[in-house]
Amino acid sequence: MAQKIELGLDTFGDVTFDAAGELLPQPQVLRNVVAEAVLADQVGLDFFGIGEHHRRDFAVSAPEVVLAAIAGQTRGIRLGSAVTVLSSDDPVRVFQRFSTLDAVSNGRAEVILGRGSFTESFPLFGLELDQYELLFEEKLNLFTELLKEKPVTWSGETRGALNNQSVYPPTETGSLRTWIGVGGSPQSVVRAAHYGLPLMLAVIGGSPLAFEPLVALYHRALAQFEKPTQPIGEHSPGYVAATDAQAREEMWPHYAAMQERIGRERGWGPVSRERFEHDAGPDGALFVGSPESVATKIAAVAKGLGLSRFDLKYSLGTLAHEKLMTSIELYGTRVAPLVREQLA
Repeated sequence: MAQKIELGLDTFGDVTFDAAGELLPQPQVLRNVVAEAVLADQVGLDFFGIGEHHRRDFAVSAPEVVLAAIAGQTRGIRLGSAVTVLSSDDPVRVFQRFSTLDAVSNGRAEVILGRGSFTESFPLFGLELDQYELLFEEKLNLFTELLKEKPVTWSGETRGALNNQSVYPPTETGSLRTWIGVGGSPQSVVRAAHYGLPLMLAVIGGSPLAFEPLVALYHRALAQFEKPTQPIGEHSPGYVAATDAQAREEMWPHYAAMQERIGRERGWGPVSRERFEHDAGPDGALFVGSPESVATKIAAVAKGLGLSRFDLKYSLGTLAHEKLMTSIELYGTRVAPLVREQLA
């Protein structure tokens, strides 16, 4: 049987270079993100996701606002976060913002909830990092109650209680598509299954097929909790150009600089060109190369993990907007048809 898959794009609004090699101001980066999403819609892609960050190197701190701007200029593409850091937000406000986005986009909104791989939002909003786990667990519990779109009674330690309160606006269909984003923690996989929510795997290193045990765990946990089968997606970095060599040469300096910058904060060593070449190869987590190479790799991983969606994290540090636009066009017009052909 043919395997159906949605093909999407994710961005964090990475602050990019201009033609002269200077960093663009964040307001221009935000306008560029809107243009990139409009192109993604024009070339027939299924999803456009925007991640939330509160840093100098990423321009998007309010994804729903940017997504609303995109909604007004697009017609078919689904729009969502990648991810919403629920731990440092309020579940009621998150639901309201995305149900509003769902209304103005005619039902195209979805949300990917996660704990976030950066922690700047915690001190920014007056939250303690020693409550990292508790904040996410309680807020996710409340959010799943809000998804029922009925009056909610709820209490916990991290926010005020709700007593038979309704939250507005509701969605027209009574259903807001909600994923749980995970980075490889079995506990997070089981949590997604416990709430019966789709699973989005953030595969940014190693071999994507090494996540197969987590996929198996997810299926077992869904069965144990007596939940119906749910979609599984993957988010991975990548870049498409005319040839493998061109894609790797254009991506490498910007990817290396981004990894080194974040690595200095987290105590990582610098990424080597040898490691980059390995990760860009058939078994690695970087989907970089010609349309044929990227499509073959996506199709193989989709088969191996049983994916219902693959999202290419196409923004790569300071790599220029014009290069990203070319990559998006190739992804939509060349990669997507090839992937669907190989999965047919």
